[in-house]
Amino acid sequence: MATEQKQTEAGMQRWRMTLVLVAFASLLLLLLGRLIMLHTIEQPFLFEQGEKRTVRSELQPASRGMITDRHGEPMAVSTPVVTLWVNPQQVDPQKMSEVAKDLGMNARDLVRSVEKAARQGRSFHYVKRQVEPELAGRILKRRIAGLYGDDDFRRYYPAAEVTAHTLGIVNIDGKGQEGLELAFDQYLQGQDGSRKVVKDLMGNVIKQLGVDAVPQAGESLPLTIDLRLQYLAYRELKAVVQAHKAHAGSAVMLNAKTGEILALVGQPSYNPNNRATLRPEHMRNRAVADLIEPGSTMKPFTVAAALESGRYSPSTPVNTSPGYKRIKNKTIRDHRDYGVLDLTGIITKSSNIGVSLLAHDVGPEAIWELYTKAGIGQPGTLGFPGEATGSMPYPEQLDELRLATVSYGYGLSISPLQLAEAYTSFVDGCRKHVSLLMVQTGTQPCERVMSERTAHQILDMLETVVGKNGTGKRAAVEGYRVGGKTGTAHKVGRSGYEDSEYTAFFAGLAPLSDPDLVLVVVVDAPQGQEYYGGEVAAPVFSRIMEQALRLRQVIPDQPGEAQMLQVAGGSR
Repeated sequence: MATEQKQTEAGMQRWRMTLVLVAFASLLLLLLGRLIMLHTIEQPFLFEQGEKRTVRSELQPASRGMITDRHGEPMAVSTPVVTLWVNPQQVDPQKMSEVAKDLGMNARDLVRSVEKAARQGRSFHYVKRQVEPELAGRILKRRIAGLYGDDDFRRYYPAAEVTAHTLGIVNIDGKGQEGLELAFDQYLQGQDGSRKVVKDLMGNVIKQLGVDAVPQAGESLPLTIDLRLQYLAYRELKAVVQAHKAHAGSAVMLNAKTGEILALVGQPSYNPNNRATLRPEHMRNRAVADLIEPGSTMKPFTVAAALESGRYSPSTPVNTSPGYKRIKNKTIRDHRDYGVLDLTGIITKSSNIGVSLLAHDVGPEAIWELYTKAGIGQPGTLGFPGEATGSMPYPEQLDELRLATVSYGYGLSISPLQLAEAYTSFVDGCRKHVSLLMVQTGTQPCERVMSERTAHQILDMLETVVGKNGTGKRAAVEGYRVGGKTGTAHKVGRSGYEDSEYTAFFAGLAPLSDPDLVLVVVVDAPQGQEYYGGEVAAPVFSRIMEQALRLRQVIPDQPGEAQMLQVAGGSR
């Protein structure tokens, strides 16, 4: 009996052992099968799910191309910044109070905005964009769960308001909105890159797995602008606008031989680096986008048309008596009865009657042809956003009255830049197309406006305007021969020309022996007793031109008073 019981117990132990071994073997086989399945059938799915939780494709922003002046000085650069953002589903909104304090933000508003985003189920919410890297680094070191930082770039303009109208601005996403930033947006943008990284829950990069695309910075944009000349032109223009309480002003300086724009300034301006007080009306580039009636600055072109006809010379007399002329229902007047003037005297005294008589004699076709060749009423060649075209009546529209007004700069429109471009034709009779980019090589094509002989005769006439008996004597520059023309035009109001609102102009060249610079100054609606071009714009022309010629190391073409004394009295 005892033996049978022992045999039964031994059998049960073997059975139990076998059952346990079978169970362990089954579990082992099950685990082995599961492992095989995980590493074969389910491996791609698990790998994908793992990557979704740890691997990120991170954007690598490209730096926007630099804009420089003709000497390589930076005018617009992109500086590194950090964009701070949170995942509202991960972050503790109350911890945002500390972040807000560091960023100078309202803590209550930031906490509320994060809580609202969390209630809406959003997984992304901006804290602040374009934060300085040092400040962002200190905030991220706190390792607040759900708070992240992305590298970015911010556009910075070293010359601020001095170059604002020309360069324009970009928005917070780095897209061009105005000026050259808009015109060359794609050229300046560059190509963003991307990389694959492993990040922890705090957003820290643990490992870089690879680079999908290398960021490529945007191309640099070298301009013809000379920052030295830009600064001095802006300073003098701003001073005259403030001194005369004018509504606005603009100035354009060109290389007389090539048409390259060396300075392009306007008032009022704005600071593109601080847009808290930005006003849209201050963003317009008045030198390029505004249309003006150029007034008496067009008289040299009328005289040029008369010279080109072959019936006149600079000394041909023209009787302007009695100083006024009735045409249809309008009376054209001079400041006084100048009597008999030759063509040079018509320019010197700025006689409306004189140029009207010349225009009627040579006819509308000749006037229209020369004006058109000079670029009046023609599309701009610069390609600047908002560049004005202007207007010029066709010959069949130029009746006796309109032909007379066009001869002295009324009844047509032109931008200050186009006026400066037109004045380059007085260098050698050939109009140089303006350029703003340093891409020209060799001799640039130009359009023949008048003969070289006529151009030189006009220069001699323009020199008398700056002489003692001329209307623009305040434009004189010591040591240099200067030629130019004053202009004063009534502003157009709702009911026609305003009796007490004017635009003052001066357009000229220097030095006349070998013209190097063309400069046009426009002062819009100067207030007070002085409003003529010779009183308001001519002095600004003199100050800008004097400094510009010396900066460019242009040799004086006439002796100054000190030099004349030295020659007369010997060395000293």
